[in-house]
Amino acid sequence: MEQSSTILEINDLSKFFIHADTQMIEVLTGINHEVGEGKTVAIVGDSGSGKSTLLSLLAGLDQPTSGNLFLKGHDLTTMDEEALARFRAEHIGIIFQQFHLMSHLTALENVSLPLDMFHKPDAEERAREALVQVGLDHRQHHFPHQLSGGECQRVAIARAIVIEPAILLADEPTGNLDNQTGEQVADLLFNLVQSNGMTMILVTHNEGLAARCEQQVTLKDGNFSIEHLINGYNHVKTQ
Repeated sequence: MEQSSTILEINDLSKFFIHADTQMIEVLTGINHEVGEGKTVAIVGDSGSGKSTLLSLLAGLDQPTSGNLFLKGHDLTTMDEEALARFRAEHIGIIFQQFHLMSHLTALENVSLPLDMFHKPDAEERAREALVQVGLDHRQHHFPHQLSGGECQRVAIARAIVIEPAILLADEPTGNLDNQTGEQVADLLFNLVQSNGMTMILVTHNEGLAARCEQQVTLKDGNFSIEHLINGYNHVKTQ
């Protein structure tokens, strides 16, 4: 079987926090891992195990205490804020549990925002195409308060994929939705990942969602303690 090239390399990654009383809290300790291009990976673990912290590091939204993160051969830990922001805008799509949509912007404007920030050409057209992909072209002029939770998450997914990212990071993408809506959003997400050949890393407490990924890693005591490879798993539904 042909091996995929490595898109993400995590080298000896650690993250410590210092409390006001100078007590050091070790959240992540010496993580090493590689993710192949086009793979889907679920990060699971108990609440407080550091899953969201790790995802923030992978997204370049926070800096590790030590170690290195290579995405497409570029070390995120050596970039300044401006370089990180531009790299993230071009290569990293992020989906949050709480959607994080701009309430004063329409669905179309929310999706085009990451393109507008860096004056990308055809931002509106590309945003409209992304909304078509998530089945919301008919809601493009609606504001977040006029949309259901599932529709808001679809807008958030469209915003994440509009840049055609090298990697998609999702933090509990169905955690804020009811079961039926969550399954519909999950189906949409995995279909998009498959059809666009994207790499995806998602954090989830949902065992069913994690099982749909090709690889599962458990974060425990600050490190990946257990790894499950789901060989030949292909559970992508068509709408």
